[in-house]
Formats: sequence, structure tokens, C-alpha cells
Amino acid sequence: MSGLIDQIQQRTAAPDETPRVLDVDERAADEVLDALASDTGRALFRTLFDQPGTPSEIAERCDTSVQNVHYHVTNLREAGLIEPIETVYSEKGNEMTVYGPASDPIVFVGDGDMRPRLQQSLTDVVAGLGLLGLASLFVQWGAKRLANPATGGVLGPASPTAASPDPGGSLAWLVFEVFEPGLLFFCGCLAVLGLAVAVARR
Repeated sequence: MSGLIDQIQQRTAAPDETPRVLDVDERAADEVLDALASDTGRALFRTLFDQPGTPSEIAERCDTSVQNVHYHVTNLREAGLIEPIETVYSEKGNEMTVYGPASDPIVFVGDGDMRPRLQQSLTDVVAGLGLLGLASLFVQWGAKRLANPATGGVLGPASPTAASPDPGGSLAWLVFEVFEPGLLFFCGCLAVLGLAVAVARR
């Protein structure tokens, strides 16, 4: 049976990636700013993005007392910045709560009327980047299949006995060996979108 420390080290934080947009005049913004006002509160919040943990584990990472961690955990929970993600039991049978980040990113706006539009825009950007990332993975997978002779790739030698040409200076070698096709696709799409936005703003 693995120990508690081993169980915690296997966990990964998975915050909600939907942008949380706060009007600076609302109470929730005050709670968030108060919870992050101290260095310890910010350090605790940051460490949970690296990996979730129990209060004792967090105290060890942040070099502070468990009592201090409980104080900041309470503030961060009330502000909606962190949340319990699991309950574990120590080797002595004590129940302990594992905490992780609740959401990311967090955006503050001064004009309350802009909040719905900004939240929708940020959601669209996050969704668009996610779709672009999936498309890039598909391009990477397809390009590797095309380049692999073992799978009948069209970029392989014409026959099994044919000598492979020296790829050192070819475009195919540059694309498949130096740069990754999926990464090139992702960066190329971002460049095109950036250019389109720049032209639209003129």
C-alpha cells in the first residue's frame, strides 16, 4: 500500500479554464484581492498549480506553519480561488482534504458593462486555442504517418531496396526532423490570425 506522500505526488491540478471575469466594484473582487494580498497567500495559491496538496504538504512547500496554511486556505476558498478536490487518509487514519486551484485565468474589469462581452471574448479565445491545438496534433499525427515508410507513407523510398537519399538539405528533412509539422501548423495559424486582426484594426 503506497503512502500518503506517494499518492499526493501523483496528483495534478486541473483548474477550470473558463475565464473568471470580475468587476472591480463587486464584493467577489474584494475577496479575491484580500486573499492574495499577502506573500504567503500568493505563494500558497501558486504552489497548488504545480500540484494539489493537503495543508501539511502545502506548509512544507511554502515553509510555513500548518496553522498559517489553514488561515490562508480558508480565505482562498471563500474567494473561490481554490477548492477541495479529494479526501485522503494518513497512515494513522486521519482524514485530510486535498486542495487544488478552482479556476484560471482571473480577469478584473473596471467597466461593468464590458464584463459579459469580455467574458465571452475570453471564452472564445480559450476555445479557439483548444481547437487549434487539437488540429495541430492531428496534423502532427498525419504528417508522421506520411513520412514513415513502415506505414506506407508516400514520403518514403519508392521500393524497399531503393537507397534513401541524403536528406540533409531537403525541405522534407527540415520540416520533419528540425521542426515539428504540428508546431509549424500551430504557429502558422497564429501568425495568420494575428495578421488578420492587425488588418481589421486599420
